[in-house]
Order: sequence, then C-alpha cells, then structure tokens
Amino acid sequence: MAARSPRGFGQSGGVARAVERVGERWALLIVRDLLAGARRYSDLKAGLPRIPTNILSDRLKELQQSGVIRRVPTVRGGYELTPLGRELEPVVLALERWGWAAPGEASEGDVLTADALGVTLRAAFRADDAEALPATEYLVHVGETSVSAVVDGRSLDVMDVGTAALPQPQRRVDLPPPDDVLEFLVDRDGLSVLLRDGVPRVDVLAGGSDLVERFLRTFRFDPVPEAGADAAATAA
Repeated sequence: MAARSPRGFGQSGGVARAVERVGERWALLIVRDLLAGARRYSDLKAGLPRIPTNILSDRLKELQQSGVIRRVPTVRGGYELTPLGRELEPVVLALERWGWAAPGEASEGDVLTADALGVTLRAAFRADDAEALPATEYLVHVGETSVSAVVDGRSLDVMDVGTAALPQPQRRVDLPPPDDVLEFLVDRDGLSVLLRDGVPRVDVLAGGSDLVERFLRTFRFDPVPEAGADAAATAA
C-alpha cells in the first residue's frame, strides 16, 4: 500500500509547504537520526523504540515521496538524506536548542540515543569560543550511550562509539586526532545541568579539570529569561 499524500493546509507559503512534508509525527526525528549518516530500517526502529513499525514504514515512504530521503543501494534496507533533506540540518539544530530552552523534564522510560546525543552536542556547540581553544576530543558517556566529539577550531564532528555503534562508523569531517582528550561519565540529569547551567557534575575518566572547563566553554545552551522577567523588563 502506498503512503498517503501529505495533507495540504490550503496555504501558499514556505512554512505550510515544509510542514506538509516533514510535519507528521516522528518525521523530524527520523530526519534527526539520518543527519548522522545512512541508517537501516532496523537502526531507525532501534533509535525510535516507541514508533509502531507501520508508522515508521509510512513515514519513510512519505519522506521519500517528498524528496527528503532516498534509499541507499549499497546498504541493504538503508536510507539517507537527499541534498534537500540535509538542508533541514539547521532547522533540526534550532529546534534542538529551542527544546532545551522550553520548560519540561525527561519522563520515566525516555531514551537518549547516540544520534540524539550527537545532535544535542552539535546544537550546543559554540564555534566562536572553540576557535580560540586547542583541538580536543571529548568522549562523553551518558548511561550506556557514548559518543566522540572532535573539535578543531570551528569544526566539530560527532560519532557514536558505544558498544552498539554501527559497524565501521565514518567521520563526517576529516579531522586529525587531537592530542588533548577528555573522557567523562554523566547521567542524563547531569547532562542537562552541564549544558544549561555550566555546572560540571561529571565523573572524569581521563583528562584534567582544565579540559572540563574547555568543554563548558565549547558546549552550552544559553539560558532563556523567564516570562515574568520579560514582562517586568518591558514594564520598566
């Protein structure tokens, strides 16, 4: 059965046209995971454990029909973003930053995959600050999820290095291995405190406190003023 055509909003404009193609439930999360590279159907299902298999199949067909993703002939059952789909990267990163600023906490049973953690670090990356710092590799362990983030000047590359990492992962950017390496373990709540408040609640496995401070300068989300504070400032 062919996937249904995107529902139109009866609106002539870019936002309406974009939401018609990637606004269905789960669609942008599929795009998010494909930002890391080609993924098989089984990889996408493992990364989105709550998506029903029929819905995943429908979304993949719809995204293909919209020109956002395509099949990968060299990877059995594999999908990747098209050039049009990769243009959604800044949109996904902006949504990631907005999501960290929006009120709300993780629910019981929520998972953090390597692809999701990679997008979080890319959204929190501060290229202007990193440019003045020495090249560094950060090995970040959040529960059973592990990624390597290599920073060299304004360049960042994040790769899954956990026990369930995909075979022969590829770096998106050709960066030489840095001399400075920081490896640390943090829980999911500690990651939020680390990126939003700059408080290093981490268990350092390799590297010194100076590299922790370097991480805090390189990765962070700007705090968003409370609504009441905005109202008070406007009134003043």
